[in-house]
Amino acid sequence: ILAMSGKADWYGKVMSQAVLQAVEEINAAGGIDGIPMEAIIEDHKSGVAKEGVSAMTRLINIHGVQAVLTSFSPPTLAIAPIADEKGILLLNGGGVSAALIGASKHLFHNRSLAADLGAAAATHARSQGLEKMAQIAWKSDAGESIVNAVDPMWKDGGGAIGATEYMEVGAANIDTQVAKIRASKPDWVALWLFSPDPGLALKRLREFGVKAPIIGIEYNQDIQSVAGKYSEGYEYTSDYFTPSDDWAKSFATGYEERYGEAPEFYAANYYEDVYVLAEAIKRARAKGGDYWKGDKLSAEIKANPTFKSVYGGEMTYQDNGVAKKRVALFKVEGGESKFVKYISRD
Repeated sequence: ILAMSGKADWYGKVMSQAVLQAVEEINAAGGIDGIPMEAIIEDHKSGVAKEGVSAMTRLINIHGVQAVLTSFSPPTLAIAPIADEKGILLLNGGGVSAALIGASKHLFHNRSLAADLGAAAATHARSQGLEKMAQIAWKSDAGESIVNAVDPMWKDGGGAIGATEYMEVGAANIDTQVAKIRASKPDWVALWLFSPDPGLALKRLREFGVKAPIIGIEYNQDIQSVAGKYSEGYEYTSDYFTPSDDWAKSFATGYEERYGEAPEFYAANYYEDVYVLAEAIKRARAKGGDYWKGDKLSAEIKANPTFKSVYGGEMTYQDNGVAKKRVALFKVEGGESKFVKYISRD
C-alpha cells in the first residue's frame, strides 16, 4: 500500500519499482519452493488514512493477502488494527512515526523511525557546539513525534529552543513560520520534514536571511529541485544505502538497468522487505501445515529475527519490531549529497 498518487507519489514510484524488481528476481529463480510471488499494488494517495483502510480491505477481501508492505505513518496506523484482527503481516520500509512502535503485533520496520533520525541530527548539532535550536516540523504524527523526542533531549543537554513552528504537508507558503524562526535568532535550524518540503524550507529560510546551519532528516532530487542553490551546506541524517557486497551491487545494477536511475534507501528497503517476506514464507512452509497465514509469518520473524540485508551482512529486528541500523550524516555540496560519517544512535 504505497503513495502511487498525490503530492508524495515519488515515494510510491521508487518503492513499487523495487518491489516489482524483487518479485521478478525471486520468480526467475524458481519462486518460493517453486511457487511464484505476486505483487498487488494499492494506493493510499500520499498518506490518506481512509485510503489505506480501503486498500487494505480490497487486498484482504478480493485478493486474500496475508502480508502487506505498508508505507507512510497515517495509513499504517489506520490499518494496524485490521492486521491484528485478521492476522496480517505488515512490513514497513518508509513510515517513520514513533507511534508506529507497538501499533500492531504483526508490524516490523526496516526503516529508521523519525525520532531516531532527529536524535542523530541533534547529536551532531551538539557536537558542533551549537546551543540554541529553532525547528520547523510537519504538522503530522511524524513531525510531532520528532519534536517530542528531540525537545527533552536537547534541553537535558543544556540546549535552548528558540522557536517551534509547524507546517502542513505540501504547504505552498510558510513565510509566517520562517519569519518567527528568523526572529528567534537560532544557532541552528532543524527541519523535521520529508520530501519535498525541506526544499521550500531551505529556500525561504535563506531568502529571509537566516544564515545559521540547517540540519534535517531527508534530501533527494525533489528537494534539490525546489531548494536550488539554497541547499548548499545543508546537512541531514538518514538511512544510507550504498552497494557494499555482491547482492547489493546486483540489486543496484538491476534497478538502474530497469528504471534508468540509481536506487536510494527507500527502494532498498522495499526490495529488502520482499526478500524478508520470502524467507519468512520459506521458514513457515518448512514446518508444514497451513503456513500461508500472516500470524504464522509474523511468528517466524519473531522466532528468528535475523535476515540477510541488502545493505550488507545481516539485520536483526529488535523486540520493538524495528531493525537496528546505523544513521548516516550527509552534507550537500554543489547540489550533490556527500556522505560525512555515521552517527551512533546508542
